[in-house]
Amino acid sequence: MSTLNTTDKILKKKIRVGRGIGSGKGKTSGRGVKGQKSRSGVAIKSFEGGQMPLYRRLPKRGFNSFTKIKIAIMNLEKIQSFIDKKTIKSGDLINTDLLKKLKLINKNSQKLKILGSGDIKDKINIEADLISKSAIEKLKKAGGTVQLKK
Repeated sequence: MSTLNTTDKILKKKIRVGRGIGSGKGKTSGRGVKGQKSRSGVAIKSFEGGQMPLYRRLPKRGFNSFTKIKIAIMNLEKIQSFIDKKTIKSGDLINTDLLKKLKLINKNSQKLKILGSGDIKDKINIEADLISKSAIEKLKKAGGTVQLKK
């Protein structure tokens, strides 16, 4: 009859740390004297044993410009879908304030740009900071008006 546990690992005695000078692991329990590593519950964060740590191996990239103007982008198809869903009335003047109030664009955006992707069927009035040529053409074809803020 064979036993399941015949490995050396199980037969090896556990080292009982801090159990007197005769054990060879007494007093400081193999932690040396003083310092951060001798205390309990302390790990030196991102220390890789003298190997160049990951945060120093990787290159630094990019930054966030705080002078950048946040521009909200709206496509004509998006505006048309909002009109179809009755979120926006086709008679309204569509501008930054209205879109922010309806939470269709981010409240932090400072400018509004209209792009010409998709088609517009309704007659709408738009007040925007920037607009693409294709968007102007499509709006004129539908009989709408465009006002550009200076």
